[in-house]
Amino acid sequence: MEVTEVLPTVETAKKLGLTEQEFQQINTILGRAPNFTELSIFSVMWSEHCSYKNSIFWLKTLPREGKKLLVGAGEENAGLVDIGDGIACAFKIESHNHPSAIEPYQGAATGVGGIHRDIFTMGARPIASLNSLRFGDLNLPNTRHLVKGVVHGIGDYGNCFGVPTVGGEVYFNSCYNQNILVNAMSVGVVKVGETVSARADGPGNPVFIVGSATGKDGIHGATFASADLTEDSAEDLPAVQVGDPFQEKLLLEASLEAIKTGAIIGMQDMGAAGITCSTSEMSAKSGTGMRIDLDKVPTRQSNMQAWEILLSESQERMLIVAKKGQEHLLLEVFDKWDLECEEIGVITDTGRLEYFHGGEQVADVPAQPLVLGGGAPVYQREFQKPAYMEQVARFKSADVPFPKNYFETANKLFNSPNIVSKRWIYEQYDSMVRTNTTTTNKPSDAAVVRVKGTTKALAMTTDCNSAYVFANPYVGAMIAVAEAARNIVCSGGEPVAITNCLNFGNPYNPEVYWQFVEAIKGMGDACRKFGTPVTGGNVSFYNQSVLKDKTEPVYPTPTIGMLGVLESGNAQMTLDFKNAGDHIYLIGNPTNDLGSSEYLRVIHGVEYSNAPVFDLNEEYDLQQQIKGLIKQKWAESVHDVSEGGLFVALMECAMVRNLGFKIETNDAFRKDAFLFGESQSRYVVSVREEKEESFLNFLNSGNVSFTKLGEVFGKNVLIDDENWGEVERWKSIYDNRLGEILEQ
Repeated sequence: MEVTEVLPTVETAKKLGLTEQEFQQINTILGRAPNFTELSIFSVMWSEHCSYKNSIFWLKTLPREGKKLLVGAGEENAGLVDIGDGIACAFKIESHNHPSAIEPYQGAATGVGGIHRDIFTMGARPIASLNSLRFGDLNLPNTRHLVKGVVHGIGDYGNCFGVPTVGGEVYFNSCYNQNILVNAMSVGVVKVGETVSARADGPGNPVFIVGSATGKDGIHGATFASADLTEDSAEDLPAVQVGDPFQEKLLLEASLEAIKTGAIIGMQDMGAAGITCSTSEMSAKSGTGMRIDLDKVPTRQSNMQAWEILLSESQERMLIVAKKGQEHLLLEVFDKWDLECEEIGVITDTGRLEYFHGGEQVADVPAQPLVLGGGAPVYQREFQKPAYMEQVARFKSADVPFPKNYFETANKLFNSPNIVSKRWIYEQYDSMVRTNTTTTNKPSDAAVVRVKGTTKALAMTTDCNSAYVFANPYVGAMIAVAEAARNIVCSGGEPVAITNCLNFGNPYNPEVYWQFVEAIKGMGDACRKFGTPVTGGNVSFYNQSVLKDKTEPVYPTPTIGMLGVLESGNAQMTLDFKNAGDHIYLIGNPTNDLGSSEYLRVIHGVEYSNAPVFDLNEEYDLQQQIKGLIKQKWAESVHDVSEGGLFVALMECAMVRNLGFKIETNDAFRKDAFLFGESQSRYVVSVREEKEESFLNFLNSGNVSFTKLGEVFGKNVLIDDENWGEVERWKSIYDNRLGEILEQ
């Protein structure tokens, strides 16, 4: 965009993503018309990506207090919880959807880099990474291209940076054909009291930019992330950042070392909106201002204009406020690590951001009105129930025809990309670097990572079945929280808190906004029930594809990243069957429900159906019982029933050690619903025969429903005395199917 001496107009503002009303509001705030640089500053800070202007009203209804919470939502770069023994855990999840859809390798890589920086700017060392990925139809060559690019981007950045990727989830649905979702989560640990705040206290204190030089990559990336993807979005490729994991590794070590010098007042990652965001948010938090000389910012290209320097989202950069008189300590550390460390400004008491370039003041704006809660717009959009919900309401499981051959049906279902192992993906991630991960050879429903120097371990997971949310946003979001808690509990942990990544379509679409509001309500109710406050995350709107005259929002996808604590790493519970002769139980109620199951989509081609049967109180009670079984050591294995239903859960328990099983279905229920339905709050548990009496007494005392299914037996799968073949055959399909599709 050409910059002229003429002051911007409403049309200029609209091209930058602002509305006419917002343009007038900026004029009122400044008491004059903004110049182009000032308008650019407001455009990125008031973008949905930075301001949450269309979501903050509802986000504030989520529970944000908890007994272990040290830093809550919006207070710092990431949430922080106390895990005991003087150790705190910082964790957060964020999206990098649009960049990954345009340039999958760099989009995904920089998403990983950015979320790790949010963790170590607080002084915590990242110890684990997770992700949640959504792609379109795997039969499309472009989908396979996107999968490979994203996976390589995540793997290369994480492996080079030296933080293990320990868990995640991957789903495929045609609604993501053009607009994929790439959500990245980072978890780090720090001693309590040794964290750093993202503040700009103390007028007279110097301001430094550290890390990489500033280039033209990522300019207006926040604005790009706050608009629809169209057939012309590839032209926005310069809005995609370029990452360097080796540089970030140096920045990590230098930052943690610099914190120990005591010379740092505050530090913030330069993510969305770059220098603009970090200077404004740090100043607003402290009620101070800054004078910044953009000529002192190290740049990769010559003759960069002021607005380009301010809006660049070049990676691996931090803004640091140092203690006046201790600048030399900072310089010594970053010089040791061969990183840029340039003093570019000073803290003032004016509450204003004054930017200079070429010896002239190019912008003078107040800090507070730029940020959330300080004057940025807050909207409550209209919403209405989507028309497709009428089709959902008409669905009845009883109308679904029974399979003619259950063995052939199970085979077809077991070949679904949403069911089979994602081994082709996760084998490209280093899960063992730093040697803390236990779930590499001890598979459990959540990833479990030891906290070195303590007996504790952290359990972590990312969860959301967006098909459930599409069918019923309120119930589907509750299920996402419950599934995350279930995975933590099944692994022997206690759920502590969540971070979320809320991926939705255009908020100006009333039907999309209804999905968002209902999902927030469901998430809030579930978090309150499980005592897992929301520590932060991000909202990603505008996830939809615009093809000619047709707009297709993605399924509403409120991804939950949950953290749990194991007081002892030895308390970890795994999902695999252990011994022939162990008895297998289903804890929880079977139902005749088939709603939103993979079975319905794959076998019957049903797109619109109700969300699975779910009762929040029942789920909570069952989780307490599962905790007791694990604590008393009465269970040999514990695994939750999720995608693919009971049959897939049993197979996942069997395939680890190549142990077969024989079970009987229950004549009181449809056989397809019993085996393949995805009604919630069910667990597959195995128990040794000598512990069975104590096991049953405990369950009876808790007044929960349970059914004896059968026993661990041989090397084959036997269902109702019908031999469905060797476990090894099923495992071959499970392990290799996704790779076969991707390599075709």
